[in-house]
Amino acid sequence: MNQLTTAHIQEAAEYIRAKTADRPEIGLILGSGLGVLGDHMTDVTVIPYHDIPHFPISTVEGHAGELLIGTLAGRKVVLMRGRFHMYEGYGPELTAFPVRVMKALGAGALIVTNAAGGIDTGFGTGDLMLITDHINLTGRNPLIGPNDDELGARFPDMSEAYSKRLRQIATEQAAAQGFELRSGVYAGLLGPSYETPAEIRMLRTLGADAVGMSTVAEVIAARHSGLEVLGISCISNMAAGILDQPLSHAEVMGTTERVKSKFLGLVLAVIPQI
Repeated sequence: MNQLTTAHIQEAAEYIRAKTADRPEIGLILGSGLGVLGDHMTDVTVIPYHDIPHFPISTVEGHAGELLIGTLAGRKVVLMRGRFHMYEGYGPELTAFPVRVMKALGAGALIVTNAAGGIDTGFGTGDLMLITDHINLTGRNPLIGPNDDELGARFPDMSEAYSKRLRQIATEQAAAQGFELRSGVYAGLLGPSYETPAEIRMLRTLGADAVGMSTVAEVIAARHSGLEVLGISCISNMAAGILDQPLSHAEVMGTTERVKSKFLGLVLAVIPQI
């Protein structure tokens, strides 16, 4: 699919509607190692990505490649257990395609999570960071090409890409659970190689607090669609050059496993408040 169209979106949404009577209110996209949230859903319908018209396939370890629809924390949700990345060879419009489908299914809000490298030296591995803003350094944008006014405005406002209201809810819920929720700016890069120490120094100068290889295309499409967005990064490792050790995806998976109870507690507390 070279160009996203309303017909593609509706075909995918109609296929999903035929599988379940649930009409989701909230969409969730789960990053590396964070798919455990789906285990807490009830009355759930599981649809493999490869069965959904026009959906790409997730190829990364820690991304199961399933769409779940059901009840989570008392709300109807549609949950992506695994996401798509541009470094897998997908264009930004395909990376963000599931966001469009979530909107078509009825979602009004999106929770997007990721595993990220910590740039702020005050962060530690296992911290959860509330995304306050992002810097798109992928060189890609899901809105390039003809604009469909049915999907959103030609020039969408990104001055509040991450909802202040939802950030306040998350901050309050973290405090109620007795831990500090960090906050900061997420830099999205194309990947799949990790950044060099020089690139991390550049990103720090630009004002980034964490870095990853996802999220920005999804959030741009979500805001274009009128979805309210909450973003949470799990600081799964410190970025290159901060610690004298190499980076690996195994470390990312290990950290997300270690903090999954804190992550689960926060998201499950936030969902009823949206």
